[in-house]
Amino acid sequence: MSTLSGIFAILIYLVVAFLLGAGLKKGKSYSPEAKRKLFVLAGLVGVLFHGITLFITIFTPTGVNLQFVNVASLTSWLAALLLLLSALRTPVENLAIALLPLAALLVLLQLLMPTRPVLLANASSGLEAHILLSILAFSLLSIASLQAILLAIQDSHLRNRKPGGFIRALPPLETMERLLFQMIGLGFTFLSLALFNGILFVDDIFAQHLVHKTVLSIIAWLVFAILLWGRWRFGWRGRTAIRWTLAGLVILLVGYFGSRMILEFILERT
Repeated sequence: MSTLSGIFAILIYLVVAFLLGAGLKKGKSYSPEAKRKLFVLAGLVGVLFHGITLFITIFTPTGVNLQFVNVASLTSWLAALLLLLSALRTPVENLAIALLPLAALLVLLQLLMPTRPVLLANASSGLEAHILLSILAFSLLSIASLQAILLAIQDSHLRNRKPGGFIRALPPLETMERLLFQMIGLGFTFLSLALFNGILFVDDIFAQHLVHKTVLSIIAWLVFAILLWGRWRFGWRGRTAIRWTLAGLVILLVGYFGSRMILEFILERT
């Protein structure tokens, strides 16, 4: 069942990304509005099949399987879900051109890669909340980073006075920046809650096997806090906002996924 649903998710993700990319290359969004939403809804069907695959592979009879590939796939699933739901009312569906193929790749890895289960059994509700909040924060900030990359491309084209077809398919620069900071603000809120929750419910959050993740998460929190303060106090925007956003996400990436990859695939530890 998980294999079949995973294959459906991969195919739908790739088809939707291809069609959106083809429209973007021609310099147009899919209009009328009903047709644009049709592609978003198709993407949500892919999200549904992806979710079925995740449920079967993560929730096992012996516990919650949080191996590296499963967590990475769960993060991409949540990011795709949040992005496509946002696209139902805001024209940000072109961000899916990058996100959906990545999600498809992670589903494929889930189906093909034999990895040792990393089981979370008999976890407290506080620890489960910490994990959920962390994944929500990372997913939202991942979408913000995709938005920042697209914003950088848009800004570069406009600075070079080359507002070609690619640029015409995007929302105005001001709209893109407003959406970027809305996503960062929401992601920052969940990251703050995750850190606070971790202090309350995770046994010794600065233990040897957690200290690198905790320290890097706090550094990333400071990066996003400074960015939001700079936006409020000095009106930071454009390239400054893009650099700070990407820096914060890279730190989070190294803090969790970098350490998990080393432990599971190089040191073969959980």
